[in-house]
Amino acid sequence: MNKRNLPRTLLLAATVSLASAAGAQTVDNWTNGDGSLAWRNGTNELCWRNSNWTPATAHPDCDGAIKPPPPPAPVAQAPVPAPVPVPAPAPAPAPAPAPVQAMTLQAETLFDFDKAVLKPAGKAALDGLVAELSKVNVETIIAVGHTDATGTEAYNQSLSVRRVGAVKAYLVSKGVPSEQIKTEGRGESQPVASNQTREGRAQNRRVEIEVVGTQKP
Repeated sequence: MNKRNLPRTLLLAATVSLASAAGAQTVDNWTNGDGSLAWRNGTNELCWRNSNWTPATAHPDCDGAIKPPPPPAPVAQAPVPAPVPVPAPAPAPAPAPAPVQAMTLQAETLFDFDKAVLKPAGKAALDGLVAELSKVNVETIIAVGHTDATGTEAYNQSLSVRRVGAVKAYLVSKGVPSEQIKTEGRGESQPVASNQTREGRAQNRRVEIEVVGTQKP
C-alpha cells in the first residue's frame, strides 16, 4: 500500500462518515448517542434544543413537538330498527241482517170471520211464502196479528194471538224452524184505516209477516 496516500484516504473516509451522520439527523433536540433519549432540564419538563430546532424537527417526546392528530373517534353505527309488523286489515263487518221480504195478508184471505183456522186460500198464500224462504238465509220471521174494533178489546187481543199462532203452526208444518218464528198479537190497537166503515174494518183485520235475513247468492 502506498503510505503517502493513507492520510488522504483516512480524511476521505472521515468526511464520508460526517456527511452520513449529518444526513441522518432529523431531531434538533439534544439527545444521547443513539438518539433514543432527549436531554432535559433539571425538572425534567423541557428538552434542550439546538439552533436548528423547529417543531417539525423536535424529538417526539419533547415539548413543542408536533403531535400527530388523534385517530378519529369511531362513528357509532345507528342500530337498524327492527321491522314493524304491519297488522292485517280488520275483516269487514258482516252486513246486518235486513228485512228481505215483508207481506201483509188480509184476514179474509187467511180466515173465516171471527175464526182462527186457516182457509185453503190462506194456506196457499203461506205456501208461496215458504217457497220464497228457500232463497233467503233466514234470521227471524216476525208475524203480527191485528183485528178491527168489533167486539171487546180483550176478545180482539185474544183473537189476534190465536190467528198468528195458526200461521206459525202452518209454517212449522212446512219445515220452517219453530225458533225462527216470533209472533205477537196486537188486537185492535194499531188500525191502518177507519173502523167506522166496512172497508176500513177489512183492512184492519190482517196478519203482517216480515222475514229478516240476507238473500242467498
